[in-house]
Formats: sequence, structure tokens, C-alpha cells
Amino acid sequence: MTADVGGDPGARAVVLLHGGGQTRHAWGSTARALVAAGFYVVSLDLRGHGDSDWDAQGDYSLDLQVEDLRSVLRQIPGKPAIVGASLGGFLALLTIGETPEPIARQLVLVDVTPMVDPAGEQRIFAFMQGYPHGFASVDEAADAVAAYLPHRPRPASTAGLQRNLRLREDGRYYWHWDPRLFDKLHASPQLQLQRYETAARNVRVPTLLVRGQRSELVTPENVRHFLGLIPSAKYVDVAGAGHMVAGDRNDAFSAAVLSFLEHS
Repeated sequence: MTADVGGDPGARAVVLLHGGGQTRHAWGSTARALVAAGFYVVSLDLRGHGDSDWDAQGDYSLDLQVEDLRSVLRQIPGKPAIVGASLGGFLALLTIGETPEPIARQLVLVDVTPMVDPAGEQRIFAFMQGYPHGFASVDEAADAVAAYLPHRPRPASTAGLQRNLRLREDGRYYWHWDPRLFDKLHASPQLQLQRYETAARNVRVPTLLVRGQRSELVTPENVRHFLGLIPSAKYVDVAGAGHMVAGDRNDAFSAAVLSFLEHS
């Protein structure tokens, strides 16, 4: 797996796990803010994403990805905090809740809960799987993102978006992740919900849920369900943000995460 690291390796560690279809660059300035606050930060590209290898068999099951994360965590001295967005949050929840020994110090879930809104989930999947033939240019990809996220001001530069694209031999740009990613990932939603709920009940570390107030994935009902599973968890709503909380309101998101990591 590929990662960016920053800060003093002897300091308290924080592992950042992006969402499905994203890369380690998705956190905006959050990684830099954490380093500036004195943390050692490891921002991963998950299996099949960014610069990490694609699985030869196209296997991106939850079990394999959880084992990936366990392997990373066991190489980091001490017990790190884990900040996981969307898919990264599911993996963090399962890894902490299903590992017998203590493997992390704190858990931050970013706009993801065991129960999610099915319509919002389908909208996200439809966007991610909606461009199988790629884009003729980075600007064309930027048009697609702008249509999907109309509430977010369009960036003046496409440099950040370009890091999420691969230019292939046919001269077209494709998302920087393996399109086979979802073949097994959501094969049995009800069984996965039960698995997420069981894992959540087993979490014994300080936990924070950061929700985008305009989230299409996590509803207030989903939040109540989550807080019933982990009654000690803290909860923050970020105004003006949708599902991509760190991208929509990075300053507010970073402040909430920093406050939690430093005071819990």
C-alpha cells in the first residue's frame, strides 16, 4: 500500500483512510494541520486506489481490506488514532471492532454509520460507476464532478482533481481506482449491516462521528441508531457540508477532528 507520512515518527500517530473512489490526497489540508499540531500522520491509498496496487483477482472484499489495515497498524509504534471517511470509516470500524487486542487509540468516522440511506448510497455508486469510458480531458472530469457536487464552489485549478485521474494509453483520463472495486464490496447489504452493528458494539475507544449536515448518506435517524450502538460516542454536524465533509468544509472538519484527538 502507498502512503504519505508527515511529522515526528515518535509522536502520537493518526492514520487517515479515504473514501471509496478517492485517494490519500482527499483530505485537503487536514494532514498538514495534524502535523502542525504535533501528530505523526499516515495517509493511505487503500487497496485498488491511487498509487496502491490493484488486486490481481479483483478482490476488494471487506475481509481483505481489514487485514490490509491491521498489517499497517501493527507496523506503527503505539496505538494510532484512525480517521476514516465513508469506505475508510467502515474499514476502521470493522478493524477496531473485530480485532481481539487493542489496535487503535481513538476512532473518527467521517459521514458513515452502520445504517446508511439507500437512495444516497445508490447516488454515490451511480456517479462512481457512471464513466466507464473515462474522460477526454481533465476539464471534462471537472464538469462531471461539478454536476455531482453543485453546492461546492468549482476550484480555480484542476490540479487537485488530476491526482485522482489516470491517463491511459488511449489518451483518456480514468478515475484512479480499480473499477472492479464494488464487485464484492456490497454483495449482501443486510449481512454487512449486522456485521457493522456488531463491530460498533465492540468498540471500546473514544469515538467521534463527523457528519456533513447536508449528507445524502447519513440521516439524523442513522445518527441516532449509531449513538445507540456506541452511547459514549461524540457527534459533530458540519454545517454546509455534504458527504465529502473534508472537501466541502475542510477548516471546520479539521478543527473538529483536532479538538477530539487532543481532548479525548
